[in-house]
Amino acid sequence: MSKQPTSKRQWRDGSAPSAKKTAKPSKSKARPKNETGKTASQPYGQKASDGIKPQNAPKQRAAKAKKLVVRNPNQKIMEHARDLKERRSDLSRMEPERLQKVLAASGVGSRREMEEWINNGWVTVNGKTAQLGDKVTPDDHVTVKGSIIKLKWADRLPRIILYYKQEGEIVSRDDPQGRVSIFDRLPQAASSRWVAIGRLDINTSGLLILTTSGELVQRFAHPSFEVEREYAVRVLGGLTTEQMRSLTEEGVMLEDGLAKVERIYEQGGEGANKWYNVVIKEGRNREVRRIFESQGLTVSRLVRVGFGPIGLPNRLKRGQFYELNPAEVANILKWAEMLLPGEYRRKKA
Repeated sequence: MSKQPTSKRQWRDGSAPSAKKTAKPSKSKARPKNETGKTASQPYGQKASDGIKPQNAPKQRAAKAKKLVVRNPNQKIMEHARDLKERRSDLSRMEPERLQKVLAASGVGSRREMEEWINNGWVTVNGKTAQLGDKVTPDDHVTVKGSIIKLKWADRLPRIILYYKQEGEIVSRDDPQGRVSIFDRLPQAASSRWVAIGRLDINTSGLLILTTSGELVQRFAHPSFEVEREYAVRVLGGLTTEQMRSLTEEGVMLEDGLAKVERIYEQGGEGANKWYNVVIKEGRNREVRRIFESQGLTVSRLVRVGFGPIGLPNRLKRGQFYELNPAEVANILKWAEMLLPGEYRRKKA
């Protein structure tokens, strides 16, 4: 018997085509049975359908992102990159690190969560209840909520990829609405996981940096480091010279505090649409959009084109990613004042 064809709507909604009925249903209403075969009881006044919880929306299909292919650098750079990739740090010589930092880098949770768990007494080090401020080494044994944690140490060069995020994609692994996530498109990172440095909302496109180093994420994203973020902004209408001066010198008060623009200049446009280049040092939610809204303008397109020392590559197309080679990663670590594998800080006398 041939299968009944599935319509596009049924395929989209994930519903199967209903089979034709060959016999009339019995008038007697059978009570639903549970998994053991016994009749399931329903509370008085409750329908059988009342206990069914709404399921999450079906996950949208996402095509894998294509990798930007570039020419190999010269022989000298390739040899240097190969040496960097093979380098390992001697774990016995690593300096003690703060417990919450190591737990976060090991994928247990965020630093803030780890601090709360330590305060709650859920973390032990070598059998003793940990205290906030404790430091650990690779020789220490750590448990969290009774489970032994295999700590991960930065003994090798981290990986960094640049992704040209498209509108309509979210920067999250869990979404009840089933929307496409950037993590659905990107390749898996062996023995670790990609962590996005900062976020872009669903309607914003452009440069997104992902890495396997929690310390590098902290160095880029924490407000105390004031790393510049550069955007190309298209609005309907335009700013006056006085408005641009006010945004850079005085800033504008938003509902979550004062927002200030580091630099802003016009980049042209067609008709009533104007493009601006905007640089800020914070990454608050929808900050650039809200800054322009405070001036009576609505942003129709927002593209991040730079983050710290990294700019959006000209050859990188929307939906593509590029992985930095080891030599490029080493340059980023030097900018972040982080040690390369095999390097150690000198102890203060």
